[in-house]
Amino acid sequence: MQADGRMVSQGLQPRYSGLFDALNKIIRAEGFLGLWKGVSANVQRAFLVNMGELACYDHAKRFIIQNQICNDNIYAHTLSSIMSGLAATALSCPADVLKTRMMNQAAGEENKIKYRNSYDCLVKTVRIEGLRALWKGFFPTWARLGPWQFVFWVSYEKFRQIAGLQSF
Repeated sequence: MQADGRMVSQGLQPRYSGLFDALNKIIRAEGFLGLWKGVSANVQRAFLVNMGELACYDHAKRFIIQNQICNDNIYAHTLSSIMSGLAATALSCPADVLKTRMMNQAAGEENKIKYRNSYDCLVKTVRIEGLRALWKGFFPTWARLGPWQFVFWVSYEKFRQIAGLQSF
C-alpha cells in the first residue's frame, strides 16, 4: 500500500483501497502464504539493523568513556546513539533496497519477475546500477533510525540508572 502512493502521483489507480481490500486481493492472487512475501529479505534486514545498532552502541560508548571524551552521562549516550544510528543505517540500507525491490515485483506473473531471490536482486542491482545503488535512501533511512536510536538508548540508560544497574 505504501508503494501505491507512487502510482497515485502518476495518475494511476492504487492497487488497494484499504487494509482489508489488500488482504483479500493478496490471498486471492497469491494464496495465504502471499502475505509473507519478502519475509526472508525483511529478516535479513532486521538482522543487519540490530547487529549495527547493538554492537556499535556498546563499542562507541566504551570508546567515548575510556578516551575521556565525556563521562557516562547523557552526552556519552547521545554520541553513542548517533554512531549506532549511522552503523545501523549503513548496514541495513543495502538490505532495504533489496527488500523493497523484491516486495515490489509482481507475484505470479513470470514475465514481470525480475529477481528470483535476494542474491539475484543484489547481483542485478550492482551490475546494472553500480555498488552505490545499494545505499539509495541512506539519508531518509538515517533520518528515521537516528532519532529512534537516540530515544531508545537514552531511555534505556536512564531506566538502567533508575534500576541501579551498573554500566559495563
